[in-house]
Amino acid sequence: MAEIDTLLAEMLAQGGSDLHLSVGAPPKMRVDGNIQSMNYEPFSEELMTEILKEFVPARRWSQFESSGDVDIAYEISGVGRFRTNLFRNNWGIATVLRQIPTEIQSIEDLGLPLALKSLAELKRGLVLVTGPTGSGKSTTLAATLDHINRNFSKEVITLEDPVEFTHTNNRCTFIHREITEHSRSFSNGLRSAMRADPDVILIGELRDCETIRLALRCASMGMQVFGTLHTNGAAKTIDRIIDAFPSEEQAQTRILLAECLRGIVSQVLCSAEGEGRVPAFEILTYHQSLPHCIRQNSLSSIRNIIEQNRDQGMISLDAYLRNMLNEGIIGSEEAYMKAADKSAFTKP
Repeated sequence: MAEIDTLLAEMLAQGGSDLHLSVGAPPKMRVDGNIQSMNYEPFSEELMTEILKEFVPARRWSQFESSGDVDIAYEISGVGRFRTNLFRNNWGIATVLRQIPTEIQSIEDLGLPLALKSLAELKRGLVLVTGPTGSGKSTTLAATLDHINRNFSKEVITLEDPVEFTHTNNRCTFIHREITEHSRSFSNGLRSAMRADPDVILIGELRDCETIRLALRCASMGMQVFGTLHTNGAAKTIDRIIDAFPSEEQAQTRILLAECLRGIVSQVLCSAEGEGRVPAFEILTYHQSLPHCIRQNSLSSIRNIIEQNRDQGMISLDAYLRNMLNEGIIGSEEAYMKAADKSAFTKP
């Protein structure tokens, strides 16, 4: 068994989700959101190189040596699949391996808001799933695509770096493309996807202006587009999309986004009472006043749209946190720390 396999198996056995390795430090793992050291001596540069070369393909290792960082997926048969980031820090080589659940769970199994079903059943438009790194965006999107796969006959193209969840064709036909392996960049992959007659496109990350521009174009052409951003909340997400463009393009981008945007699902992981972590959501779905708010840059009105349309599945983050607090799922300190408007919660 490779050394990395031993470390990952040990991490999983202790309930860990992420394995952190770095020159000059012992292996560490994240358990229920907290980092803790494993019972090993600090790793040397030589040992780190030996461990990584056991599972990183030679071509990707060359990319790492030339660029200083690289993303790959690593799978241990019968154990699990891991999203892996190799990078350099001031101590030398480092890597983080995050577990990807091997089984794609449904929206119901995960207890996700049922508004996700409505967003999955759209025929066209842009849907964004946002939140910090490690907040469960990929899991939410996998469940959303699974709903499409079980209920509709569509062609689905995913563009990811690396590919995380792999879907078995049910009613849909899936084409999984990995950036650097199958396409040089997200923007190149999107240009190719536009010519492949897809019904649904999943973009693993809207990293730059060109990728966002092409995503909006695909949505305006009648495709159903899902993408992710590292933003918190619906209003900040819209702001981030617009700010990605030069000032002279922002007015036109507002018009296009107003026409295309069909929903934003923003999520954050909270420490549950007892043990484990649970997601909290803010959900914005389409409303007839939403395009006007985007075009007029009246983002303060987004919160009013959400609060006044809870019967349509919308909910603010603070309302979702309040519900979980009242149900005893999270404690008052966690609700306060994760709230957008902390004045609405009691400071511990």
